[in-house]
This record gives sequence, structure tokens and C-alpha cells, in this order.
Amino acid sequence: KKDYKKKMAQKHHGDLVMCRQQVGTFTGKLCMNCDGRCPICDSYVNPKVVVQICDECNHGSSQGKCIICGGNGNSDAYYCQGCVKRGRDRDGCPRIINLGSSRADQHFLRKKLDSSG
Repeated sequence: KKDYKKKMAQKHHGDLVMCRQQVGTFTGKLCMNCDGRCPICDSYVNPKVVVQICDECNHGSSQGKCIICGGNGNSDAYYCQGCVKRGRDRDGCPRIINLGSSRADQHFLRKKLDSSG
């Protein structure tokens, strides 16, 4: 059984949408599966600047969740040095706000298989 949460990244999936609102004072979190990844480019090297997210993305049930896959966040998220040099850390809130078609299709396929047998 494949874990599709691990493969979710905005760089490789064009249908994922980032929030991109003005950032607030809250620090973005990452889960164990996404730990160490840059939320923009998926790089594991040279963490540089702490990720800040908007107030809406850290409100209610989404508080403390992973900004990439939505799992339980346990460590701070960092932009890599390359994204900081290119100014991608100033583009707004980087939290992924939709599931993406591949994860949604997998959900409905699993639901169909569970109901049929």
C-alpha cells in the first residue's frame, strides 16, 4: 500500500493550490514524513528561514498541522537557501489548501473498492 501523503509537493503537482495570503506571526509546521523539506521546492538541503503562515491557516482544526500534507505537525518548517535567494519566501503563505486530483482520485478508488467487497 502506497502512502500518497509522502509524494505531495507543489513543485511536482501542478493542481495543488497554495494559500498565498499575507503571512502572519505563526510558524509553519511539518509532520514526520515531510520533516526537513522546503515547502516550495521539496529540497532537503540548506534550511535557511523559518516559514511564516497566515492567521487563517493556523486557526481552528488546522492549528499545528503540517503545511504540506495536513498531518500532525511536530517540527518547524524552513525555506531552503535557493528559495530565499529567489525571493520565494516573500510570495505569501505556502500552505497547501486543496487535496489535488491524485489524492482525491485515490480516496474515491479506495471507497469504491471497500464498498464492493
